Amino acid sequence: MNTLISGKHVVEEIAGVRCTLIENGLNKLRADFLTEILMTNGFEVKSEEVPGKTEADKTTLKLGVTDIIFNPMIAIYQKRLRRKDGKVVTPAYWRQSASETDIPYYQVKP
Repeated sequence: MNTLISGKHVVEEIAGVRCTLIENGLNKLRADFLTEILMTNGFEVKSEEVPGKTEADKTTLKLGVTDIIFNPMIAIYQKRLRRKDGKVVTPAYWRQSASETDIPYYQVKP
């Protein structure tokens, strides 16, 4: 589940601690990417392996933060999350579809 698309605020138990679910069904690279962003912004991150439903399914991860009132969609659109280099995390950067964060939503004409 991608909370940035659905906008839902889901609280689940991860590694024995109630957490806000950030994303579910992640591979290791995606989980590491999101963990770095969240830890840079001062959140305590928890992750847990989720076994596949069948033997053919791969094991995935679910990722959460211990701050149960945190909503990643709101934080991203309010520009409250920062990268390690100090730039704002945009929706495109969060989804890993673009690395550039200086793309304006509109252009001011003189």
